[in-house]
Amino acid sequence: MSKLRFDVVSLFPEAFKNFFNHGPIKKAFEEKIASIHIHNPRDYAIDNYRKVDDEPYGGGAGMVLKPEPYFSVFDQIPKFNKKRVLLMTPQGSKMSQSDFCRWSKEDQLILICGSYEGFDERIRSLADEEISIGDFVLTGGEIPAITLINGVVRLLPGTLGSSESLKEESHNDFLLEHPQYTRPSNFRGLKVPNVLLNGNHKLIKEWRQKQREVRTRSRRPDLYELWKLNQTNLEK
Repeated sequence: MSKLRFDVVSLFPEAFKNFFNHGPIKKAFEEKIASIHIHNPRDYAIDNYRKVDDEPYGGGAGMVLKPEPYFSVFDQIPKFNKKRVLLMTPQGSKMSQSDFCRWSKEDQLILICGSYEGFDERIRSLADEEISIGDFVLTGGEIPAITLINGVVRLLPGTLGSSESLKEESHNDFLLEHPQYTRPSNFRGLKVPNVLLNGNHKLIKEWRQKQREVRTRSRRPDLYELWKLNQTNLEK
C-alpha cells in the first residue's frame, strides 16, 4: 500500500500523464511511496451530453461548473481517515513549503481542479482548504495540482537519495538557499569562494548561513522579516 494517496478530480486527466514520468517523482510512484488516481467529473454527468457546466444564475460571462458531477465523483472516491481535501482556486491561500511539509504527513490528499469561470459555490463545501499558486488566474487547476503533488512527493521518505538534501533548501525556515558551486574552482575568471575550498566545515557552515541571510534580505525581504521574527521568538 502506498504511503500517500493522491486523488485528483479533473476534467483534463491527460494533463497529468507526462509530469511524473521522470526523476525522483517517477521513482516515488514506481516504488509506491505515493500513488495517484485521476477522476473525471464528466464521467458522472447526469445528461447524455456529459455536460459539466452551465450559465450562471443572475447572468454574466462564461460558464460555471455544476455541482452534481463534482459531488458524484467525490462521493465515489474511497476516503482515508487521515486526509485533506484541497480545492485549486485563484481565491485560495498561496501554497508554501510549510504547506508541503504539512500535507506530506497525511495519508490521502484529494485535489479538486476547477476550470471555465469557476465553481458553483456549493462545490467549495467539499474542501478543507482552498489553495492557489499565486495572484493570477490560469485556465484550470491542473498546473497548481501538479505543482502541489511535486512539492509534496519529494518530501516523502525514500523519494530523494538523502534527507540531508532537504534541510537547507529555500523556504524551509524562511531563508533562501545559499549559493552552490562545483568544479572547476575557476571558470572564466569566476572563482569559487576560498572558504569552500579549505575543508573547514565550521567556517563553511557559518559562511553558508550568512549567505542565506544576505540573499534572503536582498531578494525576499518579506521572508527575511519573518525569519528575524522567528529568531526573536526562539530566543525568548
